[in-house]
Amino acid sequence: MLGEQDVYLFREGTNSRLYRTLGCVLGERAASFGVWAPNASRVAVVGSFNGWDANANPLSPRADGSGIWEGSVPGVVRGDAYKFHVASAVGRYEIDTADPFALYAEASPSTAARAWTLDYDWGDG
Repeated sequence: MLGEQDVYLFREGTNSRLYRTLGCVLGERAASFGVWAPNASRVAVVGSFNGWDANANPLSPRADGSGIWEGSVPGVVRGDAYKFHVASAVGRYEIDTADPFALYAEASPSTAARAWTLDYDWGDG
């Protein structure tokens, strides 16, 4: 999740480490999700872990007015496919969209992101 300093730098346009807090960040028991959707009325995470159900895992907008939506989803494991389900605050437009901060994206014609980490055990000195 984003801290106050992260949001300050985000608004300033100088946060060069957003990949650590936005998108999908895997934890031991849950994954944290965050996405910037300032004109959304509702945002949720849909994926292979919840049957692609837009009502199963809603995200919450931050109270600071940054336009960032965030939340935690238990049971997400490395390799699970996911997208963000975004409902527009203007009209009745809804879309499932890929994660702009995804560490792993499916090859076309598939369009989902995959929950992933950059962990790697190097074998050299």
